[in-house]
Amino acid sequence: MNNNVRPETMERITNEELAQQFIDEQIKAIQAQVQDHKVLLALSGGVDSSVVAALLIKAIGQNLVCVHVNHGLLRKGEPEQVIQVFRNEMNANLVYVDATNRFLDQLAGVADPEQKRKIIGKVFIDVFAEEASKLEGVKFLAQGTIYPDILESDGVKSHHNVGGLPEEFDFELVEPLKFLYKDEVRVVGKQLGLPDNMVYRQPFPGPGLGVRCIGAITRDRLEAVRESDAILREEFANYGLEDKVWQYFTAVPDFTSTGIKDGKRTDDWMVLIRAVNTTDAISATIEELPYELLKKLYERITNEVKGVNRVAYDISSKPKATIEYE
Repeated sequence: MNNNVRPETMERITNEELAQQFIDEQIKAIQAQVQDHKVLLALSGGVDSSVVAALLIKAIGQNLVCVHVNHGLLRKGEPEQVIQVFRNEMNANLVYVDATNRFLDQLAGVADPEQKRKIIGKVFIDVFAEEASKLEGVKFLAQGTIYPDILESDGVKSHHNVGGLPEEFDFELVEPLKFLYKDEVRVVGKQLGLPDNMVYRQPFPGPGLGVRCIGAITRDRLEAVRESDAILREEFANYGLEDKVWQYFTAVPDFTSTGIKDGKRTDDWMVLIRAVNTTDAISATIEELPYELLKKLYERITNEVKGVNRVAYDISSKPKATIEYE
């Protein structure tokens, strides 16, 4: 039997009972595989890695070492939530690394999207490897691989490709979610007690806000992306849209335009708003937002986000546009 093929007899996980059955089975399987050794996990705070972490905490407790690398490209409040949920509420063995300066220094002046992705990936591997080298007794590496990852890329999560670790880290993989689809992962996450805003977190690119700070990343423009994105998410929740739109975010391109503030001319950035619906991410349609909401977003973003004087709503579908800008 191919170990990367979902068993035909595996029932779809659609309710609490089936989720709990899956959790109980995986706890036994993890304990049998790992025994008394330590397991290392790159905990991004995304759905898949968070569910893996919660599952492994139940199975092996402090023998799971979670490493959360803050590369400075996360959304507002995300590092704090990871610490609150896993260290403070679940008593996880969590290593938090604030590598913001290291990432942003390496990215300074780099405008090419693919080069930005390569730098982010390399620095992530370097930081993760450095933390791994400080630990003893680690024999296993846990990954949030899910079934679509196997179908599309032979099981390697490209945005946290810890398979790129140096050869001295000869870890055996632990992949308890490898036969689950994303909707099943969410049901399991709910059953494990993770908060809704973590379980139902919308898709987020591995390079994070780095691909939404279009062009060469600067710290002030990156902060404009982060703050405007937080406002967008807050207002979508206020308007009851957070569960009705598949993905929504802001981006800030690398150019300025003339504006007026307090009777004086300004030279500030534009914030782009993107809101799309899709079932497979191969094609996507635009969510028609109420003008009242767009007006509220314009007012809040231009008044509350430093260095912004314009807000635009992108009505481009996929194809011809892509969902992300880079």
